[in-house]
Amino acid sequence: MLKVGITGGIGSGKSTVCRIFAVLGIPVYDADSRAKWLQTHDESLKNQIIHHFGTAAYAADGSLNRSYMAAQVFNQPEKLQLLNSLVHPRVAEDSAQWLAQQQAAGKPYAIKEAALMIEAGSYKQLDVLVVVTAPEEVRIARVLQRDPQRSPEEVAAIIGKQMPESEKVKIADYVIVNDGSHMLIPQIIRLHQELLRRAQKQ
Repeated sequence: MLKVGITGGIGSGKSTVCRIFAVLGIPVYDADSRAKWLQTHDESLKNQIIHHFGTAAYAADGSLNRSYMAAQVFNQPEKLQLLNSLVHPRVAEDSAQWLAQQQAAGKPYAIKEAALMIEAGSYKQLDVLVVVTAPEEVRIARVLQRDPQRSPEEVAAIIGKQMPESEKVKIADYVIVNDGSHMLIPQIIRLHQELLRRAQKQ
């Protein structure tokens, strides 16, 4: 089975792209949502987070205290790196199990969607890397639409901290341009057909 990674910076629309692949019948693993789930449900991971960040990391109902954790890692690269070093290996294990299940089910290819796939190096475990791109002003507008409490400056600062799109594109096997002027669905259908062809040759 062909293992496909889809990534892109904040506001690029990678989740929209993945939803269209899901409509085409392709299974999608959302690493960012799954990471949140594991931080609340995986006891071993929870214990590690409490050990390093204190009991305030979790609310009384057992859910992750997101505002506390955000404050812990905000502008503290070493603490963010520490949290990622706890979460990323667990997500890697979880996604490997999921991919094995898709292979056993006879799927021609499956998609792993993650924001920090290149930065974390997890794309190296996959066969194909797809990068979704959009101009910065489009990305900022999208984030503000879904997250109105943020300011344009805040979103621009997040984009500034992420790996530049131009660097991601250099590593990509395929690029999907999601800028609002290039038609998105035809690009995805063409790529879907290409991936099915590649899967048959495996």
